[in-house]
Amino acid sequence: MTNPFFKNTGPHNLNFLLNSINLKNDNLPDDKITDIKDLNSSKKNEITFLNSKKYVDIAKKTNASYCLTSEIYQSFLPDNCKAIITDKVLLHTAQITKIFYPDSITDDYDSTVKDANETEFKDKVKFGKNVLIGENVKIGANCLIGHNSIIEKNVNIGDNCSIGSNVIIKNSLIKNNVHILDGCVIGKKGFGFFPNKNSNLRYPQIGIVIIEDNVEIGCGSTIDRGSLSNTIIGKNTYLDNQIHVAHNVKIGENCIVAGQVGFAGSSILGNNVMIGGQAGISGHLKIGNNVQIGGGSGVIKNIPDNSKVMGYPSKDLKKFIRENK
Repeated sequence: MTNPFFKNTGPHNLNFLLNSINLKNDNLPDDKITDIKDLNSSKKNEITFLNSKKYVDIAKKTNASYCLTSEIYQSFLPDNCKAIITDKVLLHTAQITKIFYPDSITDDYDSTVKDANETEFKDKVKFGKNVLIGENVKIGANCLIGHNSIIEKNVNIGDNCSIGSNVIIKNSLIKNNVHILDGCVIGKKGFGFFPNKNSNLRYPQIGIVIIEDNVEIGCGSTIDRGSLSNTIIGKNTYLDNQIHVAHNVKIGENCIVAGQVGFAGSSILGNNVMIGGQAGISGHLKIGNNVQIGGGSGVIKNIPDNSKVMGYPSKDLKKFIRENK
């Protein structure tokens, strides 16, 4: 899905991009590069990156024309994708992303917001006191917005949605019949950076948050927007209070997640997943369909379909019970 909110400054010549990040061009043609995307969504004349064996199967099918990668992974790229070799894959990916999307680094307050009474939504949306709404916002029929909430620029909200009090939303597509309870923050940048001597280099977050139909987000929860891909909450999924969903996480349909669960970046959950309170899901994992994860568990490996696990590190539930009698 093309990002509807962050402006792409491309196309840029490949030589310009590589020279800008002090990376040598090993006799590659000076093609025009139109965008930077993840392996899955990249197309011809776009650049992507590969820095982990977890993604080599996806890399084999990428449609990107160029890929920032290391020598050990270049053999996994298809013929249509030329390797750009670097020993700093993520750093150089971040630098090129910033060239294409220079406005994606900062998350300062939205200076375009107006009091809801001064906007086109005055007679279309029922809202409490001190509600602020920014530019490029769309709100459907029969929606409610609670006191002191801010709908910052670049938000689409569908029909029959309820937004609680003290909520901040930006860079998000929210479908129909969604309930977002008090104190949530949705669409802010994720926790992506690289230590660099005496400073830290922020990774641009150019993705968005997509919340599908009939979802409920509990009080005090935070959902970060994606970095290169999007953060997605599937249909009919219910998140309890104080849950953190990091950038690029994709939660399937009909999932139930209890309070204080944390999802690290880029993990993918299937449908009908149930997770007990205070569990932690590490990054870049795949959790299958119909999985049940006990409260307080620490998940550090992929979990296949129809599994029941508990403990740290999480293990088969029956085994966990035997070992802890």
